[in-house]
Amino acid sequence: MSTYLSDTAQNLTVDAASARFTYRRIGPRGGTPLVLLNRVRATIDWWDPQLLDYLATDHDVIVFDDIGVGYTTGKPRESVDGFADGAIEFIEALGLTQVDLLGWTLGGTIAHRVALRRPDLVRRLVLASSNPGGQTPGVPAPNEKVFATMTKPEVTGEDLVYLFFPETDTGRTAGHEYLARIETRVATGGPGVSEAAGKGQITAIGHNMALPFEQVRADLDNLAQPVLYATGLHDIMTPAMVAYTAAEHTRNATLLGYGDAGHAFLFQHAEAFAIQVANFLDD
Repeated sequence: MSTYLSDTAQNLTVDAASARFTYRRIGPRGGTPLVLLNRVRATIDWWDPQLLDYLATDHDVIVFDDIGVGYTTGKPRESVDGFADGAIEFIEALGLTQVDLLGWTLGGTIAHRVALRRPDLVRRLVLASSNPGGQTPGVPAPNEKVFATMTKPEVTGEDLVYLFFPETDTGRTAGHEYLARIETRVATGGPGVSEAAGKGQITAIGHNMALPFEQVRADLDNLAQPVLYATGLHDIMTPAMVAYTAAEHTRNATLLGYGDAGHAFLFQHAEAFAIQVANFLDD
């Protein structure tokens, strides 16, 4: 089994008004830190260590659990704005005055809100498999199997492979390789996401999806930061058309797509994606 530097990173904590935040920090200090925001029903243990190592080659990378999620204390939030408040509070508690944000799925939706509400705090934005909100015109809702799987009380490894990777030999192999890479962290028995926190995240997604698309389009137009939208072209949870439409309505956007990849394209193509992120951040 490969050894990843991010697997040796220790849990750190910082106190803020609403919570004691738990985070990990890897990579060289200096420059603008890159803060990662995670998906629904995941803690910092579920980040792919291979991706973190690639990102941290030349960047100061910070992963954290938001308020009431995983290792972090506090009352779980039930709205995207509530989780955005938590992210802002965490960043300011670290004494950081400007960061880059990389958000995956729900984390990308939260990062989008942080950038809109605090443009002074966010320099550049990377949104991976992310939906800014509303119903993108021409994009159907997830099929019944996808919705039933993602809302199960206990989501198994096989469920994650189905949701995050294409149903091809290459995709399923990549999915099981990802599960093997995170095993070192997950096997330590750290806290999971509580039922209350998971329900809060799903409620937040539901409210965000109910926004009128006209409002979402206006928000996209108001994004002042450069944005890198990235997507798997076979994403069954957030179809690639969502990223295409978001980029179309963002004034300074780059769109990146990966073939034979789905919701977790960033783990399936970790090295290539990390290179693209580095190029974007250092442009």
